[in-house]
Amino acid sequence: MKQILQDMAKGGTTIAEAPAPKVSSGTVLIDTAITLISAGTERSLVDFGKASMIDKARQQPEKVKMVLEKVKTDGLMTTVDAVKSKLAQPLPLGYCNVGVVAEVGRGVDGFKPGDRVLSNGPHADVVRVAKNLCAKVPDNVSNEEAVFTVVASIGLQGIRLVQPTLGESVVVTGVGLIGLLTVQMLRAQGCRVLAIDYDQSKLELAKQFGAEICNPGQGEDPVAAGMAFSGGDGIDAVIITASTKSNDPVTQAARMSRKRGRIVLVGVVGLELNRADFYEKELTFQVSCSYGPGRYDPAYEEQGHDYPKAFVRWTEQRNFVAILDMMSSGVVNVKPLISHKIAFEKAIDAYDILTNDKTALGILLQYCSEPGSRHADSVVLSAETTFFKSAPVVGFVGAGNYASRMLIPAFKAAGAQLHTISTSGGINGVVHGEKAGFSHATTDTAAMINNPDINTVAIVTRHNSHSRFVIDALQAGKHVFVEKPLAITSEELAQVESAYQVAAIKPQLMVGFNRRFSPQVQKMKALLSAVKEPKSFIMTMNAGGIPADHWTQDNLIGGGRIIGEACHFIDLMRFLAGTEIVSVQARRMGDNPHQQITEDKAAIILGFADGSFGTINYFANGAASFPKERVEVFTAGRVLQLDNFIKLKGFGWPGFNKLNLWKQDKGQNACAAAFLDAIKHGTPGPIAISELFEVARVTIQVAEQLRAQ
Repeated sequence: MKQILQDMAKGGTTIAEAPAPKVSSGTVLIDTAITLISAGTERSLVDFGKASMIDKARQQPEKVKMVLEKVKTDGLMTTVDAVKSKLAQPLPLGYCNVGVVAEVGRGVDGFKPGDRVLSNGPHADVVRVAKNLCAKVPDNVSNEEAVFTVVASIGLQGIRLVQPTLGESVVVTGVGLIGLLTVQMLRAQGCRVLAIDYDQSKLELAKQFGAEICNPGQGEDPVAAGMAFSGGDGIDAVIITASTKSNDPVTQAARMSRKRGRIVLVGVVGLELNRADFYEKELTFQVSCSYGPGRYDPAYEEQGHDYPKAFVRWTEQRNFVAILDMMSSGVVNVKPLISHKIAFEKAIDAYDILTNDKTALGILLQYCSEPGSRHADSVVLSAETTFFKSAPVVGFVGAGNYASRMLIPAFKAAGAQLHTISTSGGINGVVHGEKAGFSHATTDTAAMINNPDINTVAIVTRHNSHSRFVIDALQAGKHVFVEKPLAITSEELAQVESAYQVAAIKPQLMVGFNRRFSPQVQKMKALLSAVKEPKSFIMTMNAGGIPADHWTQDNLIGGGRIIGEACHFIDLMRFLAGTEIVSVQARRMGDNPHQQITEDKAAIILGFADGSFGTINYFANGAASFPKERVEVFTAGRVLQLDNFIKLKGFGWPGFNKLNLWKQDKGQNACAAAFLDAIKHGTPGPIAISELFEVARVTIQVAEQLRAQ
């Protein structure tokens, strides 16, 4: 498979080769025939990628504020590393794709192999798309026409929000691709349309589609033109499809509108509004969200749950179908919008045109390679690598943010031989695999786990898949490192324990509880080891809020934040106490109409066999400026306090006052090194297997207590 990527750090646009994605439940696998470059959106992304760091910051002041807040809590160097890592992740380009269905996943109906479909897939010769983001293309609609469907749907959603009626006067500000399609659809609804733009060639197209035109670049006044167009009464509605930093489009829209007129923003413009312009006329202003209801809703887009038609008539998929119907009947004509046709293999030339020719409209990329040649499930990243079985040879499952930023670099720094990286989508594996020095990238995880050249498997995927992959790896006789949690249910945990117990030769099994390996925690452990009396712990995780629809909040996928995150501190307390957990109590915040999730605002009290006890406060409702992670230990008239794994203070400790770091260190490197060292030398694992299972059981017990309240 080949796919177009945009380097957001240095600005380069490339075609990357990757393993073909695997079809999954609720998705459709498509062999691409043609894609459309969205001139406005993709030009802005390419320009942003080429901008300097200072210009990037100027364009995203809200992100700069987030960075400054992170500096306060996590330190400068940690924040700098995070920003660099974020920018280093190439961005897939494109969202207008037409092709032929190659395979459908479980739970997909309405599509079958061989169907010609439109989707919001990226510029790639094979794409995997959720079933609600596809639509069949009518027989009398060509690929070149159908590929405009998604951008047309963006305009259609703006029209639906503005609710025009027959005979109304409507202004379309900015007549690029979306604007010109919007003009046609408004005309089809019986509206009178005035098109405003600085590009005369685009205005001529709008005129061809039945609009009157206004060019401010030639000295024409948009407000005067709008008032004249409406016969002096004021425009009924304005749809802004322009892309500019200027506030003029909104200001002009308000001033040309009649009383109680409607303004809908589809594009991206400056939004410094003058209250008087809106107040005196009681104008309605609304921002349109992409292609319609369902956009950015995981239940709709990822899980495939449709909205009932009786209550949500027009979803994004239904908007796709409506556009295709209009193309089929001839109401929408996209042929005049096609400015360039370029072979996919020469896509870099297409982006040069996009950057240098501001008049370019519909740039089509044509995919002519044999579909059968696109579906390799593995690619070689480095053919020259030699592996030695005397040391850990590692295969990674997953290449998400934590894997790419933290765990893979930690394994590499510890001397791991990086063999294969496996992802379901393919492209992430290539991007991060090349950067880290993996030999291969694949989408066939089962083959990777069973590869005889690999003796160690690291699992960094969504939490509901952890136990399954751990069991597969154990049954294949591999050493296993799994990012927390080990399992999200008692049943899964029992299956993992069983798989470990029946293994003929006990491999290393490790959970990524890295905090116990941080240098400051190691210092705390050394100090506490000399104290023979019970200890009192207070650990506070100021975790911050995560939306209720995020996958980590889903008990079936992420297991919830207690299982997915608080397990770190249950393990940390177990480590510092140095003795078995004998009692568990948990209390969550009471039901709150303003909080969909209350489980992530809870207190956990653990009792230990030596009489020690501790409270873990997991709070998602605190201030971001407060330390994210604080650990306090009270014992023998002494106190230890650790903030954010940067500052450690000792109170009343003979010979110890503080241990501060220049850069946050949560122990990821030391954790990976300890695991790999145990494999290399055949020594016991860095965390006793009994402790791993104990912490997993306690964590699940805590979550069950909270959910029962």
